[in-house]
Amino acid sequence: MIPSEIFMEQHNWLLYIAAFASAFGIALFTTPFAKKISIKLGAIDYPKKRGLHTKPLPRMGGLAIFSGFIVTIFVIMPFQQEFRDRQFIGFLIGAIIIAALGALDDVRNSKGGLSAKIRLAVQILAALIVVLTGTRIDVSMWPMGEHLSVLSAPITIIWIVGLINAVNLIDGVDGLAAGVSSICALCLMVLCIITGSPLAVVLAATLAGSCLGFLPRNFNPAELIMGDTGATFLGYVLAVSSILGVFKSYTILVVIVAVLSMALPILDTLFAMIRRAYNGKHIMTADRGHLHHRLIDRGYSQKQAVAILYGISLLTGIFSIAIAIRNFFALMILGVFFLALLCVLYVYKKRTTKDTNEAKE
Repeated sequence: MIPSEIFMEQHNWLLYIAAFASAFGIALFTTPFAKKISIKLGAIDYPKKRGLHTKPLPRMGGLAIFSGFIVTIFVIMPFQQEFRDRQFIGFLIGAIIIAALGALDDVRNSKGGLSAKIRLAVQILAALIVVLTGTRIDVSMWPMGEHLSVLSAPITIIWIVGLINAVNLIDGVDGLAAGVSSICALCLMVLCIITGSPLAVVLAATLAGSCLGFLPRNFNPAELIMGDTGATFLGYVLAVSSILGVFKSYTILVVIVAVLSMALPILDTLFAMIRRAYNGKHIMTADRGHLHHRLIDRGYSQKQAVAILYGISLLTGIFSIAIAIRNFFALMILGVFFLALLCVLYVYKKRTTKDTNEAKE
């Protein structure tokens, strides 16, 4: 069980704040350069039938997120002992591989991009490097854990590859992936503080800062999008950080906490796969059935849809924290807020439908 004594562990709070601020500033500063590089390399996202963009947009904005993250990590490396062990080296190699894969896919986007098989193979390679350098989900304390221990490595690889693609799949509306990833990273940071994992806290704080530094130019109407360079990198860092931090506690409860902290991309991806399989389509086939598409198709603007999904992501993240600290009063309050959100959405939907019908008449 995750301990409730949140501040019992010794943490370098100044380092966490510095990591967040540094990543934010670097990402904010480098975003215009990422835009120029995208244009120079021809990494442009053109309007698609199922997409929401009405004009071509540079699609390598993820370079700014990657720059903010990597530069910050190297700057603060001398101050964090854990940045010099095998686990971190494995994480860093995997991160560079994932970012490079995303960048190559963005450059080749106008030609159809890389094949799904190549992307999956490289993602598995990056996850395998992480596992081989000592980072894995320990299932020994789960129910039937003694029989599942052999599956520790495969489960870790599935978790990493799954989150990489989950974040990539929600990157369909301006500001959605960056904002949701920021919320997930901040919630993950709090959870890692609870479990007492300084390395994971730094990684999550740095990722949150990078995302928020990129967000001003990515929010609707966006100047550029993060592309696969950013979306896959975000999923990778969230996945590995959660293993280093949240999964440090070995009980089955951590699975619930970890999934809740990143529930939006995970559940959206699961529903998409189930929906496509049910309709007889390949599970990786792109469609217009994601949550953001459904909200927009029901009459919400892009900004409203993103705000709603931010709210849902924040609620599930806070739920995970409340469970971790065993605060059932907080859970009850969050339940009330969730029901209130559903009521607001229902009323807005009815009003929008009424206005549409009146306009037709």
